[in-house]
Amino acid sequence: MWLIDAIAEKRIEEAVARGELDNLPGSGRPVPEDDLSLVPEHLRAGYRLLKNAGFLPPELHGTAQLKEAEDLLRRIEDPDAQGRAQRQLRLLELRLKEARGHGLDPALVEEFETQLARLGEKP
Repeated sequence: MWLIDAIAEKRIEEAVARGELDNLPGSGRPVPEDDLSLVPEHLRAGYRLLKNAGFLPPELHGTAQLKEAEDLLRRIEDPDAQGRAQRQLRLLELRLKEARGHGLDPALVEEFETQLARLGEKP
């Protein structure tokens, strides 16, 4: 058993003995499985720790930012502000595609950022 597993088991047993785990929501039901089948077994504990700590890989963080920007864009009524938000959304999309390795030319992204700066908007 890995050291982290042994420590976790010990702390769980201590909490059970103190009654801290009585009457928890979902008690008596199976725990939903994480789909870590594609992750090597020796890395699964680390992945689980990062996930439980709220860490998102850069690709997923970018996706979350993209959804927030799309929601914001739908609520904007001012045409000028909507245009700025649309350009920011496009930049986020470009960065997300680049992070996913879709072969975007960094020079194009840099040119896009330069154009935004010329318009007085920060990328």
